[in-house]
Amino acid sequence: MRKVPFKKGEYYHVFNRGVDKRNIFVDKYDAFRFLQSIEIFNSVKSRGDLFHINTNKNRGRRTSSKRENNSEKLVNIVCYCLNPNHYHFILEQLVDGGISEFMKRLGGGYTKYFNERYERSGALFQGKFKSVFIETNEQLLYDSVYVGLNNKVHPKFEKFGKHFLDLIPNRSSWGEYTDKNSKYKICKKDIISEQFKDAENYKKFAESLLKEIRERRYEDQL
Repeated sequence: MRKVPFKKGEYYHVFNRGVDKRNIFVDKYDAFRFLQSIEIFNSVKSRGDLFHINTNKNRGRRTSSKRENNSEKLVNIVCYCLNPNHYHFILEQLVDGGISEFMKRLGGGYTKYFNERYERSGALFQGKFKSVFIETNEQLLYDSVYVGLNNKVHPKFEKFGKHFLDLIPNRSSWGEYTDKNSKYKICKKDIISEQFKDAENYKKFAESLLKEIRERRYEDQL
């Protein structure tokens, strides 16, 4: 049992990584499948085996519809980022047990997909997901940058360069906050965006804070 139970209306930084630090996203189809799951599993009403994706190594395809827009959600997703071997979320719990149920469905569903596609078995993630209660607005803004730009927080991911961007595109909620033409609409942005004049203002704040985060965490690597 978690020391601090999740509460409705509160915000949490949630994260996990691959078992033995292995990659959990190999290509853009894995990322696409995970992003689909984020939307479709986020429903109070259980949908069971929601959809099937072709597990051929070179293709990923959805064959059924998204979660109904009018269905009650388990959580609000404020920010997210997918890196090769781990992921981050900021989640707001909307119903009792919402975060735990959402993460159970997401973890189980994605593991099933990944194991079938890559002909493996066993656990994919390193135990239960981890979570940190976000206690203040200052912490929420800080975490929104840390999560939304997490791929830039870690210097080691810079070695992937453009190849990595092509491999796993649309892996972060950053575009939802800074690009009005972003095709992804996964996040509930109001709690962050309403504190800034416009997207450009938030972008400047985030990029300035990112520099501080990197210097604080990886000063000896920069």
